[in-house]
Amino acid sequence: MSLEAARQTAERVARDSYGRLLAYLAARTRDVAGAEDALAEAFASALQSWPSDGVPDNPDAWLLTVARRRQTDAVRRRQTRRAGEAHIQLMREELDDAALEEDSIPDRRLALMFACAHPAIEPGMRAPLILQTILGLTATDIAAAFLIPPATMGQRLVRAKARLREAGAAFAIPDRQDLAGRLDAVLEAIYAAYAKGWTQIGELAADRLAGEAIWLGQLVVTLAPDEPEAKGMLALMLYAEARRPARRDAHGAFVPLDAQDTALWDRAAIRTAESLLHAANRAGPTGRYQIEAAIQSAHVAGRLSGRPHWDAVVALYEVLLELTHSPVVVLNRAAALAETLGADAALASLDSLAADPRMADYQPYWATRGHLAARAGQRQDALEAFNIAVGLSTDEAERRYLIARRSALQDG
Repeated sequence: MSLEAARQTAERVARDSYGRLLAYLAARTRDVAGAEDALAEAFASALQSWPSDGVPDNPDAWLLTVARRRQTDAVRRRQTRRAGEAHIQLMREELDDAALEEDSIPDRRLALMFACAHPAIEPGMRAPLILQTILGLTATDIAAAFLIPPATMGQRLVRAKARLREAGAAFAIPDRQDLAGRLDAVLEAIYAAYAKGWTQIGELAADRLAGEAIWLGQLVVTLAPDEPEAKGMLALMLYAEARRPARRDAHGAFVPLDAQDTALWDRAAIRTAESLLHAANRAGPTGRYQIEAAIQSAHVAGRLSGRPHWDAVVALYEVLLELTHSPVVVLNRAAALAETLGADAALASLDSLAADPRMADYQPYWATRGHLAARAGQRQDALEAFNIAVGLSTDEAERRYLIARRSALQDG
């Protein structure tokens, strides 16, 4: 096998199994950073041996065996030989047994997610820590999702892993009385992962990430069937996922919501989302995800019926803004306000974000400002906003769409 083929196989295994292998390794030592290092060394070993020896029949088990050896060596170096030898031997035996067959490696990702939401971890870092450990997102990707500089996010993630190790957090699903205090961070991480997969549609890794987030959301709903926000978040993801087939035309061009062919929407996913949302609304207080799901429900109903519900959408965004005080909500509300009060009023509502340094590199802000300025007849402001949005776009189809809008504006 060539080095390139081995690399591609290793990348596929990493996409499919990284979080599961890391969760299993971290559960043994309660050391996330150490488990990451051991797994990284295992992947490096795979790139060295697989080209000459061939890919093993069970790549997951091979990687787990190599990683646990690195992990065991690290534990031995940290412990007094006599005091730690029995523990090390037991850990080696348990991992050897688990590594025999792929199906025997238990999936402890959900347990690791709740461990990362331990009270010892700073609340604002719980969701980012979950995103890196379970889904393998980089500090740069996570920083973009949370509007934090990448270097700052990287430093905070390192501190959070050290704090998790010092706290000796149990890698297990918490009892019901402790579940509520950790659930918000778990839901935030799952939805942030889905949003990452949603924005990069068409890329295999992004599609996998979105599917993984939905699977984790379903798992949490099964674990906590009485938690309305878990159902609200899963409904929110399914509303969006139902529209995925219509977001690109036959040539791969970006298609905005108001121009999508609703015949391509997944009606089964929409029905499931509606059912989840109704169940969530019956179960208790309305939270962020229930409101966001209700907004998506209004959009879907408006397109399918031909009667837009913009007043309802604006009202829901008002409630959501009161609840979250999020600049992203301000941005989305502005787009809805353009449909009820006009583009000038919508632009005025964005004034509160003009001085926010986080918006300088936030592509949706400039794309929205460009659309609104164009509708308001502010041609030069629209061109400037579109120029910035094009430069910040990472999705090629959306980039081409914005270039087309800019060209149309330039042509009058």
